Amino acid sequence: MHLVDSSNVSAIGYDEDSQTLQVEFNSGATYQYFDVPQQIFEGMLDAGSVGQYLNQYVKGVFRYSRV
Repeated sequence: MHLVDSSNVSAIGYDEDSQTLQVEFNSGATYQYFDVPQQIFEGMLDAGSVGQYLNQYVKGVFRYSRV
């Protein structure tokens, strides 16, 4: 997991084998997003706003489950 500087997200992680993105929110909730290409994860790491990137490129695009 990578700690991120965000008002909404505390950490993100990625499993290359399963293409699963894990997002831990400051609220304590954790979600996994499935079949996420690695470049999406890398883009999130480089984003100026992790929350905005998540909303634009991940939410509503990939299947997810709360952990």
